[in-house]
Amino acid sequence: MISSFAGQKYKILIASMVILTVGVIFPERLLASAGEPQKVIHQLRIYEIFDSNKRAFHDRFRDHAMRIMAKYDFKIVATWESKKDNRTEFVYLLEWPDEKTMNDRWEKFLRDPEWIKIKKETGEINGPLVGEIQARTLYLTDYSPHKTLAK
Repeated sequence: MISSFAGQKYKILIASMVILTVGVIFPERLLASAGEPQKVIHQLRIYEIFDSNKRAFHDRFRDHAMRIMAKYDFKIVATWESKKDNRTEFVYLLEWPDEKTMNDRWEKFLRDPEWIKIKKETGEINGPLVGEIQARTLYLTDYSPHKTLAK
């Protein structure tokens, strides 16, 4: 069980990563254009990955998952790797126009025949590449300084 102090530190780490993405990686001039801001949502994904085969995970995500996700209009804002206790995590942030689109695109991606084949093949060669998966849908507040993050 995670102590409340450790859990709080974890929440602060995730919030800090999101703030850094907005403040450092995506300068103001690259964000929403003039006019009415878009009402987008973001999705934070956290995958437990294993040090013994994390190179295979990164190769699969970079070379295959991102390419196939692009077919379904996934907007990957940023990716990170983090350590929590004795656990290595792959963290990424997605941007979606709305929740309906997010759910529809995930369903299509997960049923994609090429993705199913690649996932099966890489699993047979390397063993399991992902443990626990966490997903959080993030809704912008009306006072958020940035309404969109993706280019």
